[in-house]
Amino acid sequence: MPNFDEVVFGKKTFSDILKEIYDRSATKEKQINDLIVQLQDLIQNIGDATMMVPLIAKYMELTIKNDDALIKMANIVQNAINRGKSTGDDSLSDAERDQLLELAQQSIADKMVQNSKGIANS
Repeated sequence: MPNFDEVVFGKKTFSDILKEIYDRSATKEKQINDLIVQLQDLIQNIGDATMMVPLIAKYMELTIKNDDALIKMANIVQNAINRGKSTGDDSLSDAERDQLLELAQQSIADKMVQNSKGIANS
């Protein structure tokens, strides 16, 4: 079992990362529910619904993508911690570093696309 209080980078522990993933997911769920409730009042006919539903779906899709990236990052770090416990080498492998870099770059690209489309990210 990994030590969740082990510092992963800076002052962040693995436990901090997991808590952040959970908190973000819970916050996004509440935001999406609040958004849907607010938009319900604006939908008066099928045409309004046709415009609103794709916006909600896109917001949900981007949120899920961001959460998936955080979960994948946590998984990579957890694997390194577990490997360190068994082999004494808790550094990231070249493949794990490449995966983290790719996930970070994809996350940055996704945020740029979100911002260019005017979708707020919290």
